[in-house]
Amino acid sequence: MSRIPEADYVQVESAQLSGGLTLHYQEAGVGPTVLFIHGSGPGASGYSNFKGNYPVFAEAGYRAIVPDLPGYGLSDKPDTEYTLDFFVDAMVGLVDKLGIEKVTLVGNSLGGAIAIKMALDKPELVEKLILMAPGGLMEKEQYYLQMEGIQKMGAAFAAGELNEPEGMKRLLGLQLYNPDQITDDIVHERVAVVLNQPKCVLSTMQVPVLTERLKELQCPILGFWGMNDKFCPVSGAQTMMENCSQIRFNLMSECGHWVMVEHQALFNRECIQFIEQ
Repeated sequence: MSRIPEADYVQVESAQLSGGLTLHYQEAGVGPTVLFIHGSGPGASGYSNFKGNYPVFAEAGYRAIVPDLPGYGLSDKPDTEYTLDFFVDAMVGLVDKLGIEKVTLVGNSLGGAIAIKMALDKPELVEKLILMAPGGLMEKEQYYLQMEGIQKMGAAFAAGELNEPEGMKRLLGLQLYNPDQITDDIVHERVAVVLNQPKCVLSTMQVPVLTERLKELQCPILGFWGMNDKFCPVSGAQTMMENCSQIRFNLMSECGHWVMVEHQALFNRECIQFIEQ
């Protein structure tokens, strides 16, 4: 699927959960656990989303775990309904399988919605939340009506345009403020995955609106949002700020949907400082 970092401390693993689902993940470092949860873009994987981040966390003294969600990367891709609870159950199952008692969650887009729901369902498990443009803050239809990136992603996936590097590069260019940062490696990683993704991964995806439950969150939250995001409206930051306690948000100018890519050094530094506090 993708090139794996050659550092000695990186381990590539798989885990079969109690229901039979097998998840692929990468692990690096030792210490308190940080679980990185990627977004829903066609062809996504944990590595492609967080390759510039998790090794830094490992070097800072943390156990970084980077799974591929079911339906993505090298994980199983069952023909089923990809609901938010399906993803949450998979992540909770992985944490249980690995014997983790406390975890900080880092979630981007869909991964942010998964992280929020995990913190709501398992408050005793989640120590802190780090969210980048999380989903689940408005109805699905509103995302499609308002956001250019969501519209073009759905259309391109349905038409099979993402099976070729040119189509994938066009879509990924919408993720960033500066599309020149899209490398051939990223494009080919994504195409290799999307060729094996069943259409139900996106067509059945259901993420309920979580706004009314945000006040229930008990853990500290650090957020990031790009002001030029074409997938999740930056108004979501205000929604989070108005409904959550113990929360701080960074709004980034000249930044799209992938804060952890476009502002990699700042993101890594701010997150590690937040966890250490």
